[in-house]
Amino acid sequence: EVQLQASGGGLVQTGGSLRLTCTVSGSGFNFDDYTVGWFRQAPGKRREGVACISNGANFYEYSVKDRFTISNDNAKNAVYLQMNNLKSDDTAVYYCAAGRDALGIMAAVVSGTTYEADATWGQGTLVTVSS
Repeated sequence: EVQLQASGGGLVQTGGSLRLTCTVSGSGFNFDDYTVGWFRQAPGKRREGVACISNGANFYEYSVKDRFTISNDNAKNAVYLQMNNLKSDDTAVYYCAAGRDALGIMAAVVSGTTYEADATWGQGTLVTVSS
């Protein structure tokens, strides 16, 4: 059973940076077969895709493309989301998810929409950007 744990959220001022970490554990997980994505849910809004890494390729939602970077560490089974030049609109609870539905997760990320199909989700980590 695959399990995910997200961490690294916090309070940061506009223009600041944070790095989120998603640690994946459990038997059967590997980066060749699984796509790992970051999603976020702002107050009163639906959860939306932000970034994902799939078989070595990275995908981003348009509004974060030049500010966020997703990467992974195979040895640590970890996926990182480096967030720079943070804006108040980035305030949200951030979740990581892992699944074999690469196309579905990528589509949700690129379109900035929700993903409700088969994936394992970690608990969220709150990012608050203050002006």
